[in-house]
Amino acid sequence: MNKKLSFILLSISSLVAHADADSAKKSVVLNQENDVKELDEVVVVSTALKHATSKSAKPVTVLSGDLLRSKVGSTIGETLKNELGITTQSFGSGVGTPVIRGQAGPRVRVMQNSMGNNDASSLSPDHANGVEPILAERVEVLRGPATLLYGNGAIGGVVNVIDNRIPEVVPGKLVGGAGEQRYDSVTNESASALKLEGGKNGWAYHFDGFYRDQGNTHIGGRAIDEQAVRVNEPDFAAAINPDGLIVNTEGRTRGGSAGVSRIGDAGLIGASINTLERNYGIPSDGSGGLPVTVELKQTKYDFKGQLNKPFSFAEQIRTKFGYTDYQHQELDAGTPTTTFLNKTYESRLELEHQPIGAVRGVWGFQSTNSEFTAVSADGSAPLVPKSDIDSYGLFAVESFKSGVVTYEFGGRGEWQTISPENRNSLTYLPISGSASALWDVTDQHQLSLGITHSQRAPLIQELFYDGVHEASRSYELGDANLTREVSNNLDLGYRYQASWMTAEINLFHNWVSDYIYQQRADYLYDEDAGTFVSNCPLGACIPVEESQQAAATFKGFEAQTIMPLMQNNYGALDLTLFGDYTRGKFDKGGDVPRMPPLRYGFQLSYEKNDLSTNARLTRGESQTYSGENETPTPSYLLLNLGAQYRLAGFHKSNILLFANGKNMLNENIRNSTSYLRNFAPDPGRSAEIGIRISY
Repeated sequence: MNKKLSFILLSISSLVAHADADSAKKSVVLNQENDVKELDEVVVVSTALKHATSKSAKPVTVLSGDLLRSKVGSTIGETLKNELGITTQSFGSGVGTPVIRGQAGPRVRVMQNSMGNNDASSLSPDHANGVEPILAERVEVLRGPATLLYGNGAIGGVVNVIDNRIPEVVPGKLVGGAGEQRYDSVTNESASALKLEGGKNGWAYHFDGFYRDQGNTHIGGRAIDEQAVRVNEPDFAAAINPDGLIVNTEGRTRGGSAGVSRIGDAGLIGASINTLERNYGIPSDGSGGLPVTVELKQTKYDFKGQLNKPFSFAEQIRTKFGYTDYQHQELDAGTPTTTFLNKTYESRLELEHQPIGAVRGVWGFQSTNSEFTAVSADGSAPLVPKSDIDSYGLFAVESFKSGVVTYEFGGRGEWQTISPENRNSLTYLPISGSASALWDVTDQHQLSLGITHSQRAPLIQELFYDGVHEASRSYELGDANLTREVSNNLDLGYRYQASWMTAEINLFHNWVSDYIYQQRADYLYDEDAGTFVSNCPLGACIPVEESQQAAATFKGFEAQTIMPLMQNNYGALDLTLFGDYTRGKFDKGGDVPRMPPLRYGFQLSYEKNDLSTNARLTRGESQTYSGENETPTPSYLLLNLGAQYRLAGFHKSNILLFANGKNMLNENIRNSTSYLRNFAPDPGRSAEIGIRISY
């Protein structure tokens, strides 16, 4: 530990960090004339009624511009994992779905341009989502009441990735765009992206494309924690357990989009097409058996329309429609074993009415119609029966200001049916509502309170899955008798803004009845015999994951304080202190599995002219509340470094150079939210370099 602390001090003395996006609006930058300039407010667009972050009663995280470029990872979870209250449900370098306040899967809705991604990532942690962060222009994370605008049950939050696929404004030039190239040593990853966009005379277009190639992931120790695995599998012995490498984690991804819009004073109409192909490996289980890989293909067609003041009552009418054709195939040594298919139509209509006195609001309708199935290559009974899944929802949100308090109220009702082949249909009627208030106590002090009642229908995989899931190395058992999940959520926030310090803390408490989760059983599945067994002396068995329900309580906080340490001719230096925590317990006793640990740390930021550098040290405590039949994870220290420099461009172009050092202490971090934490730790020490040219 002394060597690590020495390394920390040496690194921090040579390279210091820049602050998060939420603090950008209050930070100051010294230009060449030594003038002080306050940055503009950050406006959140992932709400029907757009607000600046400082005027929202809802916890919000926004990444855009240079800050987003410095944090982009191979997955959206990797991109967001160091933000307050957010981690990633890692499953090797090819998969990384966000975990917000301990919630993942269906409780975190990942969208593109405010429309559902409609892949299979919410069904299982080994399923990658169809979002490619290198193409993103902006990423917004909403928690609390605003999530009702996009569906019931997203008690973790909503992640909206905005890529301007269908332009909403006509650019100022006929031809513009950006190109980006980056390399990361930890996976020998090379990633390239290109964007072209422009417009004239009311027409706007957008083209983008990318290619990503990565090898096996390097780590800071052994891939498999054999002692931890043997807690539940006493006879486990790894035939292959390399030091410093996770086998079978290479991957390749490519994709692109094309979109066009017609824009005028009356509104706009536009359309786009997007394709994505992602091939990635699932980390080895150490048996020396055949490698498991995944081939993902997705095609999306999106349409968007908008009318400005079409009649006296309406301020704006917005409509969106999308079709997604998704396929996810799992292979053993190149031979298909399981195929997931999902074809989805989604539509959305919003009416923003003109103010009624002090009241502003939006009413809307949303429908989602899917055909989903999961089949085995051997022609046996499907793992999930072919099913038609239909959802129709009405929602409304209204806000008004009275004195120094801004109020917002919302509601959503849905009618959902799941019609499996050769089975009885299931119908659910989840009803949700929310209320929030933002009190400007003084110019420096703000208090916010949000209350949400949310209901979620179970997913098809939670209901009907029955069979071996090769990628997750388990036998999964659904339960067709699952009922609605009902949660009552409380968010309390405080903000302080002054010239010498900004501070923010959010507290949350969620009471969830009939919480649906996967519980590792105390018995195993013998793949050779095709039966469930209490023990497996020959070692040919895998764990069993059962869908269960129980009342649970989640509580925690996110906090951050930013203090300027220096502002003079030598530059600007800020200190950021941060921390987050989530605790999940079942009311009957015991811990909710796969919860993130307590995290805290500090960040230093330095900026001068076109140079910014960063260093962020995070302490993650051991997760001893691991849940029944789960293993605890040890504590860790995570040191990340970074630097950006903006070059003087030519012919109106901008050139950004960036470099990042991740996990500089080369810790072998076991991610407590990951199903494969005992087989695949987080990546080890890495160096990333990149260049982005915008014109």
